[in-house]
Amino acid sequence: MGFSILRRLIPAVIWIIFVLGVISVPQSTSDAFMGFAVTDPPFQPLTYSIQTFLWWGDWWATIHSQWVQTMAFTHVKQTFAWEDIERAPGEYDFTRADSLLDLLEMRNLRVIARLTDAPAWAHPSVAGIKDVDYVDAPPDDLATWANFCGTLAARYRGRIHGYQIWNEPNLSREWGNREPNAAGYVALLEACSTAIRAADHDAVVISAGLAPTGNYDATAHPDDVYLQELYNAGFQRYVDVVGMHAPGYSAPHVSPDEAEANGGQRFFTFRRVEDLRKIMVANGDAARQVALLEVGWTMDTVNPAYAWFAVDEATQAQYLVEAYQYAAENWRPWVGLMSTIYISNPTWTEANEEYWWSITTPEGGTRLAYAALANMPKYCGEWFIPARDPSSDEALGLVPPTTCATVSAGG
Repeated sequence: MGFSILRRLIPAVIWIIFVLGVISVPQSTSDAFMGFAVTDPPFQPLTYSIQTFLWWGDWWATIHSQWVQTMAFTHVKQTFAWEDIERAPGEYDFTRADSLLDLLEMRNLRVIARLTDAPAWAHPSVAGIKDVDYVDAPPDDLATWANFCGTLAARYRGRIHGYQIWNEPNLSREWGNREPNAAGYVALLEACSTAIRAADHDAVVISAGLAPTGNYDATAHPDDVYLQELYNAGFQRYVDVVGMHAPGYSAPHVSPDEAEANGGQRFFTFRRVEDLRKIMVANGDAARQVALLEVGWTMDTVNPAYAWFAVDEATQAQYLVEAYQYAAENWRPWVGLMSTIYISNPTWTEANEEYWWSITTPEGGTRLAYAALANMPKYCGEWFIPARDPSSDEALGLVPPTTCATVSAGG
């Protein structure tokens, strides 16, 4: 459908759906999540994003960025690994970052940069080998971290939309095999956020998404407990948006209360983020928006840790679409960015648990979820893009897609 036709149809479609109460945003002060308090959201609710792995491959960066563009998503979440940019103290190599941003800008895609992966030289006190004994570790000297964050933000001022600061610090494997330490993470967050804000005032700073877990020991802290510890340490001063993870352990409509009533755990639900939002509200932080940094369902029947909640390919596609629909109908505007996992890394094999969450394959194919997400309706603030025909020129990538960015801009 051409955009000129779509533009004439959209107001009528919005009015019909609004009257039916499907996409209206709750404004009642009885709303437990206080969505009405979010008056100036950094991200349009919803903002469609997907996590990519474009860093080391020119050919797949070209193809995968084209896939994201065809999906009518507007953002990619991409790791800008500290260890790949500053391999020795003060020695920066921006070659890959420069070319990647050039490519994504050509595709009209905006970037959420995940800042993680500290180089070994930054934490000599940490024992073991990265990716063998641990996933990531904080630096010993936060000044080196702040310098990296500020240098990156200054170079790409206005070109990187948002920064996710670290990932899942409530797990010891992401914290140098040390017990998670919320106050320690807040210190790391403060150093990076302060440097970014000084270099690029308009960039959106997002806190790390937390892993849903029931463990409360040296290996992990529950996401709800850890989030409250973050508030106790004053982390909200250093972020514009609170990051959360929403992996699917059950159908999107299942609430934490329902899971608990059926003998399950509250954190094993997509809607676990509602529990976390209530913590924000209880801490007087209802005006701040949430970003869902990892949204997905796994098909993993290989790795026992994931096999118990694996779904088939058709269900993965169905649940992902239903998740975006649920968020659009119930969580706007307090949820803005929603980032799916993943466009696959071509180096993954079936032994990698990430392989099974992906909506594409390392071999270069797409799964059912890819087409389902690409062609589903999109909710763009006050605008709405209807579901598109899978055989349309837009769906086939023959013409530029209609996205939330083009609709809201009136282009």
